[in-house]
Amino acid sequence: MTLAADLSASDESTSHPEPATPQDILRRAHDIAATLVQRQAETEQRTYYAEDTHRAFAEAGFYRLLVPRRFGGYEFGVDTFFQVVKILARACPSTAWMYCLGATHAIPAATLFSERAQQEIFQGTDFIAPATIVPGGSAQRQDDGTWLLNGTWNYCSGSPYATHFIGHTLTATEPDAPPIPVLFIAPRSQWRRLDDWGGQLGLRGSGSHSITIRNGRVPDHFVLPGSHISEVDVTAGTPGRALHGNPQYGGGQLSYMVLEAAVLAVGIAQGALDAYADLMRSRTTLLPPFVSRTENVDYQFWYGEAAGMIATAEAAADNAVKQWQDMAAQGPDAFTREQDIRLTTICRHVIKLCWHAVEQHIFPTAGSSAVRHGERIERVWRDLSMLQSHSGFGVFLPTVANRDLARLRFGAASGVFS
Repeated sequence: MTLAADLSASDESTSHPEPATPQDILRRAHDIAATLVQRQAETEQRTYYAEDTHRAFAEAGFYRLLVPRRFGGYEFGVDTFFQVVKILARACPSTAWMYCLGATHAIPAATLFSERAQQEIFQGTDFIAPATIVPGGSAQRQDDGTWLLNGTWNYCSGSPYATHFIGHTLTATEPDAPPIPVLFIAPRSQWRRLDDWGGQLGLRGSGSHSITIRNGRVPDHFVLPGSHISEVDVTAGTPGRALHGNPQYGGGQLSYMVLEAAVLAVGIAQGALDAYADLMRSRTTLLPPFVSRTENVDYQFWYGEAAGMIATAEAAADNAVKQWQDMAAQGPDAFTREQDIRLTTICRHVIKLCWHAVEQHIFPTAGSSAVRHGERIERVWRDLSMLQSHSGFGVFLPTVANRDLARLRFGAASGVFS
């Protein structure tokens, strides 16, 4: 495991075209996505997307879509951001994953941190901040009020071009008291990226390297003791909602994080369906009578079944995004923990539908030559398999989230098997 060289392209302020509308942004996303399909193999080999792709994202304004307007961002809605993510994921899953999980955290940064912190965090530049929710390392408050950070955090998707890192750790309060969680944000100058990504089953180009901090120092307003991003209670309001007057900086943080994965899954599955459609047009049946797959009743059924499942997943994901926005707009007390978790259960089924469409219908019927290493459908199968292995989606959503939703709904205590 070695330390990777810093990529300084994100260290400088990058202007973006003005004025721009959400429609302009979506057109740019389609234009860039068209260049990504043929670069999937090189992206996996590099373990992150290329610097010219990064520059194209910056010039298109993608890293400022969710940044508050007062700090030089577009402050577009999360629906526009997720549409961009879906378009990119349809072309290259790794690129979209890396982009999404870097740029998306402008929402929690602008929601949870104080005005003073946000002024320093955003500074009128592009904002890219990978985040992890598993606590690691340590944080110690110093006599001068700063915090000393040490540790290594894994799976930091978006780290190659990142400007910041959002992490969690634990800190001791009193000698005999249990440690409390700490949420912090650290600028790029305080951490290093490890060269330890690329050997995984899927999403090999997602830039999900580890981040290490050795005696890093951050100011007190960059640290939120007693906070964990997945358990934040927004019903009393948030600093971001009050500061920006925009309800999207006051929505549920847990469901927002899971929405990211649901939208990514939809885009990835759509890419698999695109590749399957190409095979339908270009190949014939394997046994006589030899006809185009588009004319064969079995292939027609398999395509239709997969297309229907993916379309259903997309409709559910889009509606979940709208529900998230609507609840945030209703006011702080509308976004209860129950509502937050309810949205996560929708996202789980979106991901399941996408996986089943690919795993049950597209992958097994595409043909062995279409699932050789490096083929588009083979890559999607690996990428969605990797998503399934994420502890949040493989463990938390099908167990803890389901139980917690019922307990919150009925005011029940923990079950005997929890």
